[in-house]
Amino acid sequence: MTQVLLAIDTSAGTAVAVLVDGVVASETYDDNSMQHAEQIGVQIQKCLTAANKKSSDVTAVAVGVGPGPFTGLRVGIAAAKMFAEGVSAPIFGIGSLDAIAFANSLDQPTLVLTDARRSEVFFGLYQGKTKNGIPKALLGPGVKKQSELEAQLQASGQSYEILNGQVSASKLGLLALAQLAEGTASGAVVANYLRAPDAVPAKGKKVSG
Repeated sequence: MTQVLLAIDTSAGTAVAVLVDGVVASETYDDNSMQHAEQIGVQIQKCLTAANKKSSDVTAVAVGVGPGPFTGLRVGIAAAKMFAEGVSAPIFGIGSLDAIAFANSLDQPTLVLTDARRSEVFFGLYQGKTKNGIPKALLGPGVKKQSELEAQLQASGQSYEILNGQVSASKLGLLALAQLAEGTASGAVVANYLRAPDAVPAKGKKVSG
């Protein structure tokens, strides 16, 4: 049976890829971080069409679980869950920073950073890989001002290279396949927000009586 994996990540822009038997068949990326809801369905269909596949051909779904902004992650994970349920395919949650690290050698300690807004960064420190190429995490994921993070690492004597990355859906999909091969893939798809959403319920008005 042909394995068709749909990979989705919305921790920054909207990234989608289709992998067929472990080979990347199509990939798209839209860097607009404010239009995930508008883009996700379009990008999924575009990738499936480019890969010459139908929704019903998909045998597994991998989705980035962050860290990332609340709204973006929520849209991507909801779309992935609905798609997987619609085609009766298993779904796997993949760390978005892990996917960035996966694409690099990690011979030296590597600090992976993505924009967390509010003058902060999401971070993970990695070095080395497992036999299947899965990144080994030394620290994180976390969120902090970059200057504070670097001061903390320097104070501990930790050397590192900095990697400012963008999540590739194809790399996220390949990482999911590596985790499946190693038996470490997680079916628990839980968003890693790391902090509370910007929007909060308004306080109720005090009623005098």
